[in-house]
Amino acid sequence: MRSLWPTILAMIAFAGNSLLARLALADGAVDAAGFTALRLLSGAAVLAVIVFAPRLAAQSPRGRRGSDAAVASAPPARLEGSLVATLALSAYALFFSLAYLRLGAAVGALILFASVQATMIAVGVARGERPSPREAAGLALAFGAFVWWLAPGLTRPDPLGLSMMVASGIAWGVYSLKGRGARDPVAATAGNFIYAVPLALPLLAASILAARGPAGSLFGGVITLEGALIACLSGAVTSALGYILWYRALAGLTALAAAIVQLSVPVIAAVGAVLFLGEPLTARFAVAGSLVILGIGFALVSKRR
Repeated sequence: MRSLWPTILAMIAFAGNSLLARLALADGAVDAAGFTALRLLSGAAVLAVIVFAPRLAAQSPRGRRGSDAAVASAPPARLEGSLVATLALSAYALFFSLAYLRLGAAVGALILFASVQATMIAVGVARGERPSPREAAGLALAFGAFVWWLAPGLTRPDPLGLSMMVASGIAWGVYSLKGRGARDPVAATAGNFIYAVPLALPLLAASILAARGPAGSLFGGVITLEGALIACLSGAVTSALGYILWYRALAGLTALAAAIVQLSVPVIAAVGAVLFLGEPLTARFAVAGSLVILGIGFALVSKRR
């Protein structure tokens, strides 16, 4: 139960990321490199404030006028994270942005989540986790409904786009698995984002300096004010804060449960698109979305028993 609300809020944040990426990239408001760089940099900035501000405030002249005890009791400013998680985070963000430009929404979502599921479940099984019959049935129902929902929009994927989305899904699976061992979700998330800054800065510089390239390219030379704001919102809120919640939730989830619950993200994103982007609500989505949530619930409830 301790992981319930962090999990729900993290899934909502992930769905928000999907909607924000669609707004920024599909409309050409920012190129893939600029979106990825601004997302990582804004996330790092917000997390740095969260981690370091309380300690700095306690050590300021005004804070020291309180008492030495107040300074001593201020939370320590420390970063955790790891090189593997940082590289996985950066690879996920970049490959996702690039693949999104070469794949349709339906086939892209299917490839991404199939890759995430395969990565996390394979690692879980290798570590000795064995799905119960109910978990396997719930996963089959949720993923089957997900495929059926997307089937009308599936087309033969662009090979390069497919490869990048598979890489993105594997990278996200690795990032999630690393989070299961995080002692401090805030410090770990902050460390991963801040350590990614040296990778993000060259991307941003190249995006700003590049001449306008062809639509859908890595360096399109396009960063509009709207695109920059959307990318920063994605980084500072739905990524930075959402990933803290996800790392907190992962402490109470098996690798299998963490993989299964993420199938709710495209359903939540589709509901958000209906509510905020004016997309139509279809009977197919209503049925499929309900079955996806039912399958997830069936699988996760079995774990509690």
